[in-house]
Amino acid sequence: MPLAATKVLIVGGGIGGLSSAIALRARGVDVDLVEQNPKWDVYGVGIIQPGNAIRALDQLGLIDEALAAGFAMDGDRFHLADGTLLADNEFPRVAGPKYPGLNGITRPKLHQLLTDAVKRSGAVVRLGVTVEELDQDDFGVDVRLTDGTTGRYDLVIGADGIYSLIRRLVFPEEPAPSYTGQAVWRYNLPRPAEVTKLWMFAGRDSKAGLVPLAEDLMYLLLIETPGGEAPPWQDETQLAQTLRGKLDGFGGIIAELREQITDSSQVVYRPIETVSIAQPWQRGRVALIGDAAHATSPHVGQGAAMALEDSIVLADEITKSDDLATAFDGFGRRRYDRVKTIVDISTQIGEWEINQTPDADFVGLTMKSVITTAEPI
Repeated sequence: MPLAATKVLIVGGGIGGLSSAIALRARGVDVDLVEQNPKWDVYGVGIIQPGNAIRALDQLGLIDEALAAGFAMDGDRFHLADGTLLADNEFPRVAGPKYPGLNGITRPKLHQLLTDAVKRSGAVVRLGVTVEELDQDDFGVDVRLTDGTTGRYDLVIGADGIYSLIRRLVFPEEPAPSYTGQAVWRYNLPRPAEVTKLWMFAGRDSKAGLVPLAEDLMYLLLIETPGGEAPPWQDETQLAQTLRGKLDGFGGIIAELREQITDSSQVVYRPIETVSIAQPWQRGRVALIGDAAHATSPHVGQGAAMALEDSIVLADEITKSDDLATAFDGFGRRRYDRVKTIVDISTQIGEWEINQTPDADFVGLTMKSVITTAEPI
């Protein structure tokens, strides 16, 4: 059967774009990928891969590589700020009984295994360039790149993140990303032997966490609520000292680890911003996936997992039909409600933290996200 698209341009060389390239090439689609960062590297500490992300990596043929490069876990633990244990949860093994419920992995290692897979796939990758102009008709999209070259494609996929250029070009009426009133701090530390799950600690106006990444490595995170209309400025030379101070209200293992935060250059500080556009996530022959369409807060660790799932479902629908409108319709039916549920859960958790809601059921809502994402895509 003819495919709905046989030549595709992917804009963005992050998780969504790379996984799209791998999924489409596996189905015989010609793929060009452009990434404006000439170094094609990533900035960040680590990433949590929940069960549905592990399942998606299995569908991409990368599960064994990801698990070998990371740290397998089967659940999480919730604590009070002083270290008192509130809940010890086991997560379903979504990808099958031989695979864990969670995997922690450094962002550079995940990026490397995805880029290696794209190179093996035969996709054409161009670095240091992006889209300058799009002109689409009923039969294709004419694209001019920033280096002056042109091409014509059946489909353009915007996988270019929360500040998506493709969203601005094709969905100009959609809102820009907005600051939620919270910020997240991350720092790599040696992993104590007892930290074999995702550990979370609820403080008075912030929460801390420990995420294993390897046998000898984990990262510490802090999500705080500085509030205000705009993210507060931070002195980059004082990030380590500032983070230590923000952890003063925590006891137990967090207090023990706090003094190991000494190198400001290794502290990753990011205000939490979100964007969510209404269905449909495509206009004509241009589609958005991942953070370009639905960048969510990190409260349930699903941002990257949603991008992986988008990539697989869109590739599946494109190669199930010879009509692109039908493929887009199938993509929307399979993705929109599922993604909205996760975005809403993550938003609610953030609002509870900002408002310090006394009867908030953080554990229950987090487990709802686990159950929701365990369902097939």
